[in-house]
Amino acid sequence: MNKKVIYPGSFDPITKGHLDIIKRTSMLFDELIIGVFVNYSKKSWFSTNERVELIKKVLESEGITNAKIVEFSGLLVDYINKKDIDILVRGLRAVSDYEYELQVNLTNMALTNKKFETLFLTASREYLYLSSSIVKEVAINGGNLLEFVPKIIIEDVIKKAESIKDGR
Repeated sequence: MNKKVIYPGSFDPITKGHLDIIKRTSMLFDELIIGVFVNYSKKSWFSTNERVELIKKVLESEGITNAKIVEFSGLLVDYINKKDIDILVRGLRAVSDYEYELQVNLTNMALTNKKFETLFLTASREYLYLSSSIVKEVAINGGNLLEFVPKIIIEDVIKKAESIKDGR
């Protein structure tokens, strides 16, 4: 299918749940854009550049070659319009995610005349509970991250947690 597809998020850091959505989406479409959102109102652990590098590491280690990573800021619909994107992919974990994503989707539709579809993929069972916030909480408290983030970036997450604890 020759459609432009984007999976946006903050990916702070990328989790196994994000990776699951990326893998599944990359099997459905010829090319996937992973949009790393620059959110000035949110305090991120990792800089935008660091998040992009972590995602690159993960994609390379997983052999995912049909995904590219871009940074964007501002309204997602503006980016979708500018890049003429056809499909927006969002992952859903729980009913609360659905309610929030439905609000965002309806808002997006109100903000643009661009016709694009939103594809909701439910999280795989083993990742229904997983979020970047949980990963950060486990990391800052020295917990085992093996079940939560791809192995290739565990050391990066641990180092970042240690630097945050040390106030660096």
